[in-house]
Amino acid sequence: MPKKRPIAANDLLEIQFVGDPQMSPDGSRVLFMKKHVNDKNKYVTNLFTVDADGAAVQWTQGDAGNGNGRWSPDGSQIAFVSGREKPASQIYLIPTSGGEARKLTSLPEGGISAIRWSPDGKWIAFTFRETHPDWTEKAKKEREEKGLSTPPWEIDDPWYRLDGDGYFGGQRWAICVVDAATGEHRKVYDKAAVDWYSFDWAPDSKRLAVIHPASKNPLFEPDNDQVYIVDLKGGAKQIKGLPKGAKGSVRWSPDGKWIAYVGCFDPDDLWGVKNQRLYVVSPDGGEPRCLTEKDDYCLAAATLSDTKEASFDAALEWAPDSQALYVQVGWHGEQQLGIVPIGKGGTEVLTKGKHSITVGSVSGDGSKVGCLWGDATHLPEVGILDLDKPDGKPKVLTGFNKAFHAKVQLSEPEEHWVDSTDKAKVQAWVLKPAGFDPKKKYPAVLEIHGGPHCQYGWTFFHEFQFLAANGYVVVYSNPRGSKGYGEKFCAAIRGDWGNKDWADVQAVTKFIQGLPFVDAKRMGVMGGSYGGYMTNWVVGHTNAYKAAITDRCVSNLVSMAGNSDFPINKNGYFQGIAYGDIKDIEALWRQSPLAYFKKAKTPMLIIHSEGDLRCNVEQAEQVFNALRAEGVESRLVRYPRETSHGLSRSGPADLRMHRLGEIVGWWNRQL
Repeated sequence: MPKKRPIAANDLLEIQFVGDPQMSPDGSRVLFMKKHVNDKNKYVTNLFTVDADGAAVQWTQGDAGNGNGRWSPDGSQIAFVSGREKPASQIYLIPTSGGEARKLTSLPEGGISAIRWSPDGKWIAFTFRETHPDWTEKAKKEREEKGLSTPPWEIDDPWYRLDGDGYFGGQRWAICVVDAATGEHRKVYDKAAVDWYSFDWAPDSKRLAVIHPASKNPLFEPDNDQVYIVDLKGGAKQIKGLPKGAKGSVRWSPDGKWIAYVGCFDPDDLWGVKNQRLYVVSPDGGEPRCLTEKDDYCLAAATLSDTKEASFDAALEWAPDSQALYVQVGWHGEQQLGIVPIGKGGTEVLTKGKHSITVGSVSGDGSKVGCLWGDATHLPEVGILDLDKPDGKPKVLTGFNKAFHAKVQLSEPEEHWVDSTDKAKVQAWVLKPAGFDPKKKYPAVLEIHGGPHCQYGWTFFHEFQFLAANGYVVVYSNPRGSKGYGEKFCAAIRGDWGNKDWADVQAVTKFIQGLPFVDAKRMGVMGGSYGGYMTNWVVGHTNAYKAAITDRCVSNLVSMAGNSDFPINKNGYFQGIAYGDIKDIEALWRQSPLAYFKKAKTPMLIIHSEGDLRCNVEQAEQVFNALRAEGVESRLVRYPRETSHGLSRSGPADLRMHRLGEIVGWWNRQL
């Protein structure tokens, strides 16, 4: 067997990414998306199926982008979205018996997101947003020909941009339906002030259950998502009796008796601190019933990775007999499949192991669930969970990354629990360097996750493995504020960053210093988003780290309150008002890392994207200028406006590799 080599930055070009597993109605195959980087630095996405024996079939071709694959109820067709007819994306249908795909829709230039077949197979519901006339490809070309300037955005509503989605001005998503036979489509519903739609079909195929914010100004008001029954002519009726609060992942039971959703009763829980629980309510209205009230699981707990997209939505699927719902459970760094009986409630976790399972859809007879499976040393692959013979782990069907794993050396994480203040225990992992020698002393890097209300865990992290391959001990942990340890643990930092979480980071720092193979004088700290906030906080409060890297960071809550795509509400999650008097601003400033930079002595690499709409690039500029003003060594790397907050996991491959080169280059120089 040939000797394995250390993982490299350019292995991003070899990794095969899979996602969106959809079980066929007859339980014989899983439909999924596979993505890779081609020789022109472009992500190429196509649809595949794999059967129970591991035989894979590719259904779409080309580099135009093919995704959102969904089986028709009888399994005879697959609907999907493709950009093959540029510049507009359309819905296509391909027969599963073989043959060419046919274009179903003839939509103007715009975007298509979620698609769902009606139970009778006659309709496909989808969300569509037409591109603003000034920003179509045709309009851009005409301006170039005439030498005209780029037009201004004329904005009257604070909902005009979203990180990863860009600027859309006054354009809004609408729920549409298309006749699966004729291709005739019409808009059904577009009543939301902020168009966060979750929808599902009624079993009679004549109505939709739709969730969206009921407030007229939801960006600045407490959460008040409500459920509406919408007919195919656009008539809508709100279900009465539902409290305010966040709601999503709506699913109508196959027997028609229940509408299920995942949500929270607290309208002031704007950042998802509290557990997202499972509720059911009659379509006729009334008091909703919580099925997971006695559990301490958050059903929207996200497990982070840079080899899959971060999803903060709950996975929710009815059993075909309407007697239970399948859910996804994030706990102690693991991600598992769970089931919640409609009668007695409570979550039973069906799988077990130090892994991450991404739950897809359920077969028509309820015997199988399509899924993704991966762990800390295995990239995600497609699998099937046999619900008739649950043995704790899915049957993995694909091996797209088998050749990659056969030649690349990886570090197996070691799990630890670190004691912190208030009797809190912090779960942490240690990756030892490639070619580890217990007699040597190594430099170490602490990684702090973003969110903050999510978790690190048993997922494949290319960046962590890359640092270990370059000779670093890599430590990552879930301090208070993380999901996966109960609501109290998560809520400990609500509107109070830099307190309990800082105590936990200090505890993990002492843990690293005590590792016999770590050189305590050569430690670095880094993180992105909230992890960037905490990195900034660390350098303003301790000199324990020789160097730092802050990525897509938060540094000044006062300025961020007004320039993020999600503004910080006055006296909401955080106390204080960014545009008030000095007393109003004090609370936000006290929690801003920048307020403590007079004490900062730690050399810092600052990484940010100009296209980041979540944490504006000015947050990085303030860090850079403050450090330079204090004479602290610093370096600012700005990625172009075409990138976003998620550069490290979904940005262009060449820029992702450049970022990794900057990171390891900084550590090599400093540590």
